[in-house]
Amino acid sequence: MNETLVRENGRAEASATRPSVWFTPRFDLYETENEYVLTGDLPGVDRSDLDLKYETGELTIFGKVAPRCGGGCLVEEYGVGDFRRSFTIGELIDGSQIAAELKDGVLTVDLPKRAEAKPRKIEIKTA
Repeated sequence: MNETLVRENGRAEASATRPSVWFTPRFDLYETENEYVLTGDLPGVDRSDLDLKYETGELTIFGKVAPRCGGGCLVEEYGVGDFRRSFTIGELIDGSQIAAELKDGVLTVDLPKRAEAKPRKIEIKTA
């Protein structure tokens, strides 16, 4: 799935096209004053089976989820298999400062805003 996360106008939007893969982890995006934060539930994903790359304005998350019941599942609702998610990152993000953490099955990706994209308080002088 390829999505545009942050447009040049600073608004957080998502537009997506669904790939032909049946397992697509879901991600949420929220904004703070200094960054955008992308979080996704990745149950069963081991750190060694996860890879993030940022190149030419695109963040790509690759991963693999091994089957949990070894073929003996009666019902299997969690996604299993390889997945790939790509997000187009706008110019408002400082790509050199992107950081990620996988903790308790949740991937958190910090997308820091460039200094010029952050709100700035203007001092009011008195005459």
